[in-house]
Amino acid sequence: MKMGTALIYDEEMTNYKLLWVDPACKIEVPERLTVSHEALVKSGLAERCISIPVREATDADILLVHSEEYLDAVKKTPYMTLEDLKEFTLQYGDVYFHPNIFHCAKLAAGAALQLVDSVMTGKVRNGMALVRPPGHHSMRSAASGFCVFNNVAIAARYAKQKYGVKRVLIVDWDIHHGQGVQYSFEDDPSVLYFSWHRFEHQKFWPHLRESDFDSVGKDKGAGFNINVPWNKVGMQNGDYLSVFCHLLLPVAYEFCPDLVLVCAGFDSAIGDPEGEMCASPDIFAHLTHLLMNLAGGKLCAVLEGGYNLTSLPQSVCQTVQTLLGDPAPRPANLNGPCKSALESLHCVRSTHRQYWSCLKHAADLPACDISTKRMKLAEEEEKTQDKGEEEKSAEEKVWPEPPKRVTPTIRTAVVFPDGVACPDGCKPFRSTEDLDPLTVSKLKENFLKDADDSDALSTLSSLIALVEKMEKNEICSGLALVHDVSMATMCVVQHAAAALTNRVLVVCVGDGKVPSHVTEDGKTFVVQFSNKESEEQECKYYIPVHLKKGFSDVSGFIQALFSLVLPLGYEYDPGLVLLVRMPDSGLSESVWQHLTGLLQGLAQGHTLVLMQEGEKSCVGPTASSLLGDAASSLGQLLAPQPEHVESLESLRHRLKADWKLLQTTAEEMGRGDEF
Repeated sequence: MKMGTALIYDEEMTNYKLLWVDPACKIEVPERLTVSHEALVKSGLAERCISIPVREATDADILLVHSEEYLDAVKKTPYMTLEDLKEFTLQYGDVYFHPNIFHCAKLAAGAALQLVDSVMTGKVRNGMALVRPPGHHSMRSAASGFCVFNNVAIAARYAKQKYGVKRVLIVDWDIHHGQGVQYSFEDDPSVLYFSWHRFEHQKFWPHLRESDFDSVGKDKGAGFNINVPWNKVGMQNGDYLSVFCHLLLPVAYEFCPDLVLVCAGFDSAIGDPEGEMCASPDIFAHLTHLLMNLAGGKLCAVLEGGYNLTSLPQSVCQTVQTLLGDPAPRPANLNGPCKSALESLHCVRSTHRQYWSCLKHAADLPACDISTKRMKLAEEEEKTQDKGEEEKSAEEKVWPEPPKRVTPTIRTAVVFPDGVACPDGCKPFRSTEDLDPLTVSKLKENFLKDADDSDALSTLSSLIALVEKMEKNEICSGLALVHDVSMATMCVVQHAAAALTNRVLVVCVGDGKVPSHVTEDGKTFVVQFSNKESEEQECKYYIPVHLKKGFSDVSGFIQALFSLVLPLGYEYDPGLVLLVRMPDSGLSESVWQHLTGLLQGLAQGHTLVLMQEGEKSCVGPTASSLLGDAASSLGQLLAPQPEHVESLESLRHRLKADWKLLQTTAEEMGRGDEF
């Protein structure tokens, strides 16, 4: 992976704390920062990053978002007595001040700006800033929710002003609504703000009506503010992934940002006393990976919340390790979305379909009896008496430590014919060990018409050996140019089904023959994009995706990727992904790059790409994606062809009973609300 990952941290930002008793603020402690940084150091991740020094934000930087009156007021806090600080704090909500907090707040905002500078100038590809105080709640003239200056909002305005960035995507996965960011950009179509947050029909802080799904922005900014309210606690990995696949990613790709900023709050992870959610820390590896092909990989994550001192550092490490380019872990405990999550997803998609072409097919708003908007607060009152017990259970929640992510020494191996140059960063691979005689006999019997075809036997032997190395995690990914891609596909699938313990996901682009007949036992799952109607019998593990107007409809293909392929892939959870490019598939290199990059979030990155020998022009882009480089931009996407949307939705509806991550409405039924 080219360039590197920045890590911005300064111990000075731990040098303030709550100086009086305040139950609402007691969880915002200096240890939040120290345990996060110590975990990165202990795991060896910190030394792999490029350390960037922190600078203070200037007055001019801060005034990009905040008023002069507010800045002048905060400037006085270092000179206030304890009683004055208490009095000053009372005018704001759920925040505290300390004599050193103004200095730390300038460092926090400045750290975000240093990260933007490093990414935009190409010094690094991406990075994370560990900062304190957080920022996403602070407003133009008010501190709020532990936040003094709005670090990410300042960074967005700074990037637009200094680097001429046209479009900024802000993804706020903190468990609280970042109302300060929303207010900053609600009339600005150049900034797309996405937030999911605990809402519980306005019962949860900050208790704002404008945190609900129907607050979409104002004037020219209408549609560029996306709120996903969580109306129940206990959301799991599948709920988070569903919202990414069916809402955020399609809209983000249509928007086509030049820069991605993440309000990286980890109070949305399991065990957090504020969030009370059940998403495991490893899910942040996947959320990060899914964003890394946007904006040419220019991604800046800035710490926000996170108050469980175990899940917080675990989640930070998962995020940073993914930014470094390491393959994501196998997703843990992946269920379909719950009913409440589907209600919220349904409402948001329906509300935003007038603004985004990718959502035009979304279902109508649900009837009022299940609407997240119209639920009466009175119906929630009975839960108040159980609040103490819920908080206690959240604090006592136990979960396994994320497994260590071991990156193979070889990132990408290639099996190429003689005379084809090996791409930089890849390693040539040929089987050096003789296959057992039985395997050789089967290869000759099943695939080789000419018994003397030693080149074909050598290639197939190398593919089998490569797959076995990938299963042992000695090699992460592979790329092979073969004489007969259909034969090579059949060979790999048959060997994998017979010899490997893991399942194989085959994603095939083009009209060639694929092994649809070997999928009945579930060890192989085939998704085939084709220009032609399939003659094979459709079953749970063979999904033909017919593109009536071919692969020229980029928007239609991308929609299929997010609405079908990724949800199916995550739910199936393969140990190997076999990506097949048939001859004359017609898929553009840039779209192919995005497909290759996104699929590497599955199977710990174990992806084997098979292509026909004649497709040498596609070798470079494919190898680049397998090595972890971001795909080239697709540009702002147009509306997909209506015929494609209709066929994709028809297919999704047929499959959703078997594959729960394909569901997008509560009527399609989730796993229930049993938490």
